[in-house]
Amino acid sequence: MNKRFASLAVSALLLVSLLSVPALAEGTEAAADAAGDDHVIVTLNPETALQPETPAEAAASATETAQADPAPSAYDAASAATAAKAEVKSDDTKDEQLTYVALGDSIVSGVGLADVQYSARSGYSVDMAPNFHGYSPDCYVGKVAAALGLDRDHAINLGLPALTAPDLADMIRYGKMPQMNMASGCEYNYPEFQDYIRKADVVSVQIGSNDAFVPCIVALGNATNWKSEKLAATILAGDLRNEGSGSTMSTIYRSIKAMDLTKAERDATWNLLFSGMSKICDETYPKTTAALISIVQEIRNLNPDAQIILVGYTNPVPLIPCWRSYFNKLNKFEKQIAKTYNLTYVAIPNTETTLDVHPTIKGHQYIANKLVNAIENP
Repeated sequence: MNKRFASLAVSALLLVSLLSVPALAEGTEAAADAAGDDHVIVTLNPETALQPETPAEAAASATETAQADPAPSAYDAASAATAAKAEVKSDDTKDEQLTYVALGDSIVSGVGLADVQYSARSGYSVDMAPNFHGYSPDCYVGKVAAALGLDRDHAINLGLPALTAPDLADMIRYGKMPQMNMASGCEYNYPEFQDYIRKADVVSVQIGSNDAFVPCIVALGNATNWKSEKLAATILAGDLRNEGSGSTMSTIYRSIKAMDLTKAERDATWNLLFSGMSKICDETYPKTTAALISIVQEIRNLNPDAQIILVGYTNPVPLIPCWRSYFNKLNKFEKQIAKTYNLTYVAIPNTETTLDVHPTIKGHQYIANKLVNAIENP
């Protein structure tokens, strides 16, 4: 993958987050789902211009979120129940195990956790095949496997960092991307994708965040004349996850100041935040929704009988209206196609994330609890 994209992916969203004073913790009710997704390697992490929601729309969205998701205080009870189910199912034989396949981007792969498995390729590319079965036990695929008593041959993690919805449609249809995604710099070729899907009893799909995120990263790089890469050096070191919140924010603010943007660069950045991003989201939405339909149809072509679960979105920058609208619209669209195609939709609005926008271990457990419930109560 492209090294510049890898660096910008985290720094872009952090800069956006800080300038918009976002809520980066659990319980972001303003966004019924959304996730900033992907850098690469292993760190990453529409209509006309969208307007802020009216008070009535905001109230309706908040009501919908509250109904779709249990209160955060239910987390411990849900986790305990999941652990209890894992103990009961630990005696299941291999032949009795269902097969679960998780499709998606860096959130699925577990980027941000300490033990994501990958190997380097020539250039800036990475091979995620080691992570298909060797994924972290702390990612939600690992936690679903533990809860359902599945071994690594029956719980497969096909998450690919920097992947977009059209890219995933190609992966399912062809077993590869016909060409490199020039914006993100990623390119994958895994013919086994199709075999995994054919053998699955359950397939979950979490994709679409990068569709808008990647062009925003490129736009931010252009706006700052690529000075935003300097901030990434601090982020990609991985040290921020070990710092306290106060020292973390101080470190980030110092890095932003060190970019030393000119007036023209600052103006271009603010214009991107409050106008350019809205245009990007507007242009991206119809492409992403069309790709989501293709993904569902391609999975059905390979496996007519599998349960397909669409996992919703969490928004790490909820105070930027266009992002909130973009992810809320995607959630509503996924609910709609779930009804149309007899799929399962799982909302995850209270996923806890970190400054690199990927779920914490607690966030992965939260998603896993929701998925286990969906699998056991289709």
